[in-house]
Amino acid sequence: MNLLANSITVLSLVFGFVSIIFSMEGHFTFASWAIILSVIFDGLDGQVARQNPVPNQFGKELDSLVDVVCFGVAPAILGYIFIYKAFHFWATLALFVYLFCSVMRLAKYNITPKEKLSNYFYGLPTTVSGGVLASFILIFRKGKDVYVLPEYVPMIFLFLVLLLAFLMVSRVRYLNLDGLKRLFGEKTTVTVLLLVILLILDAILKKARVFIFTLFLIYLLFSPFVVKRLKNGH
Repeated sequence: MNLLANSITVLSLVFGFVSIIFSMEGHFTFASWAIILSVIFDGLDGQVARQNPVPNQFGKELDSLVDVVCFGVAPAILGYIFIYKAFHFWATLALFVYLFCSVMRLAKYNITPKEKLSNYFYGLPTTVSGGVLASFILIFRKGKDVYVLPEYVPMIFLFLVLLLAFLMVSRVRYLNLDGLKRLFGEKTTVTVLLLVILLILDAILKKARVFIFTLFLIYLLFSPFVVKRLKNGH
């Protein structure tokens, strides 16, 4: 079971690496979808790992290192190359802050006792932050001339980068899978997750950019309120 989970984690890394290559080659649509596929595989490896009753410290460390590449480095490179055609100091600084916060978020997760993560995470998961940036770029990826963008897009992008960076290292609580199971029941949660994965894959095939961004945004905005309700109700 550990071998299968680690293999899925490596698949997530493959898509993160592919995203970086696509970004450097100017294939921004493919680079964005690669990050989103990495999000899916990251979720799957966690579920497979939970089926093993014996904790796997190697798998946990491997997953965190892969997450740094897939949801820290890859979105930062994609965002910078897509939005800015020349060196831009404030963009460089903002994206470094984003990368730094994603590393801090994962380091804190690794040293947080498991009982404190029973139903929720402290801070926005890096998978979501990477998915938000990738899907945001998909919305504005039109045609081959990547530099013909509305003037407000770079400012919105920088604001989004800094907001995600802050949320990753904040104490804001975000629902995890155990919390979903407690809220809806295990069978319902599995059904919903499978449905979401199918919808994402369908959206990839149909290029439904706004749908993907909205899905990540719903989690980002409403998950803390669901956690609060869960704590108050139980």
